[in-house]
Amino acid sequence: MRDSAAERTAYLPPVQAQPQQQAWDTERTAYLPPVTEAAAERTAYLPPQPPAPDPAAERTAYLPPVPSAAAAPQAPAPGSAQASAPASGPASGPDAEYSPPTLGGNTLRAVDPAQARAEGRSPIIDPGPQSAILTAALGLLLAGAAALGSYALLLPLIALQALTAAGWFRLNGMWPARQGIALAFAGAVVADGAVLAVDEPYGPGAIIGTLGAWVLLTLVLQLRSHADPDERMYGLMASVASAALAIVCAGFLAADGEAVSVGAAAVAVAVFARALPLPTAPSVGVSLAAAAGAGIAVGGLTGIGAGGALLGLAAGVCALVGLRVAAYDYPSKFVHMTAGVALPLAVAAPAVYLLGRVVG
Repeated sequence: MRDSAAERTAYLPPVQAQPQQQAWDTERTAYLPPVTEAAAERTAYLPPQPPAPDPAAERTAYLPPVPSAAAAPQAPAPGSAQASAPASGPASGPDAEYSPPTLGGNTLRAVDPAQARAEGRSPIIDPGPQSAILTAALGLLLAGAAALGSYALLLPLIALQALTAAGWFRLNGMWPARQGIALAFAGAVVADGAVLAVDEPYGPGAIIGTLGAWVLLTLVLQLRSHADPDERMYGLMASVASAALAIVCAGFLAADGEAVSVGAAAVAVAVFARALPLPTAPSVGVSLAAAAGAGIAVGGLTGIGAGGALLGLAAGVCALVGLRVAAYDYPSKFVHMTAGVALPLAVAAPAVYLLGRVVG
């Protein structure tokens, strides 16, 4: 019996003792992390969490750094090499890419008007005396040509309409925009022809009809564009505004010749007076007073009389509005020589026609 029991259990694995069983269990769990109750050990294998962002730091991330009082440059000692350098030399460093506001206009275009506002600089720069001289010359040409007749007025008027169409697109940052400029100028020429083709009482109707037709034509052309919706809408607004301003200039043809002479002369004097190196409030007052005085003087020569003061004052107000529009958003030198020249006269065209009918 004993031998048979030994034979039955001969192929069974040996029974290990309890200490050997514990050693074998330890080997199986050797690569597992230790189980502890400490919070730091439980999260040891988690990735580190970044700190929460500061909302105030994000809002002011793009503002220029504010220099401290300790970092302010000190005045150079007398007799040093820095003291002998001219104070009006060209700027250097990060601010050298921006030119300061000058009476001659800004020759550089700033990268971002919002950055200029953040730095405490104005995004408004007046066109300056160069464009004022050109505006005065064009206004005097209109005033003199109006005294000769409608066909004599046509040549300076076409030049005014071309400057208006080109300057408005450049003022809106859309350049080159040859198709839009050509479309606006074509509408202005059609309006001129329509005014000359009809009798004098129907001149405003011819202008309004041309304007409506050109708005519809511009809308159809923009619908055929394959640009993005936002860009298409922006181009539509710029095209309609440019065509409207250029077509409205035909109001000089529809108005009486005496009113055109008074209004154009008042615009020329107002723009020139506004370019004088005076503070803003006195400059505006002097400009309006000069426009009213020019209206009285030219009105006395043309037979309008004292009503020329009202017409000249209204034309001067319109001229200042046009100058303000042309000075917005850090305009370039090209804007000053186109929109800065044309907009004062273009904005004054409806006032010249309406008040010319009243005082004439």
